[in-house]
Amino acid sequence: MSGETSTTVAGNLTADPELRFTDAGTAVANFTIASTPRVFNQARGAWVDGETLYLRASLWRGAAENAAASLAKGTRVIATGALKPRTYTTKTGEKRTVIEFDVEEIGASLRCATATVQRSPKADTDAAEDDRQHEDTHPADRFVLSGRAYADDELWFGLTANPEGNIHPTGDETYAG
Repeated sequence: MSGETSTTVAGNLTADPELRFTDAGTAVANFTIASTPRVFNQARGAWVDGETLYLRASLWRGAAENAAASLAKGTRVIATGALKPRTYTTKTGEKRTVIEFDVEEIGASLRCATATVQRSPKADTDAAEDDRQHEDTHPADRFVLSGRAYADDELWFGLTANPEGNIHPTGDETYAG
């Protein structure tokens, strides 16, 4: 999810997660989260339900298998991921766009329920695979700063920086790193 805006949704599953596998053998779970806001109506003096948002979601790899084994219709969940538009053409030739939720993390809400957590036997393998999938470096990881690019009167980057670009706490100390 690098570079995307993260969104968190709390709601109930409308059906059991549907687990399937791609031709390459990658697991994907599809499900819908129904999220209904509750607002306090001053005139009635009571809480009322707002309009329900039905959000189609997908979850990949080991997390998909864990979700299919752990979550069921009606389970209140908290999911974090990215909203993504998908455009398609209907049979009649109309172009349509839908918003889908690409879930990165999901879990049962403990607001009104309890849960017992068990580590999945495949968790370490799946975590390593996920790390490989997300090996993109953050732009800050590629940021190189040279002390020579700044004026000598600059406290951190002027005369107090050594020729290699390492910063010394004071100008008279030697850098041991």
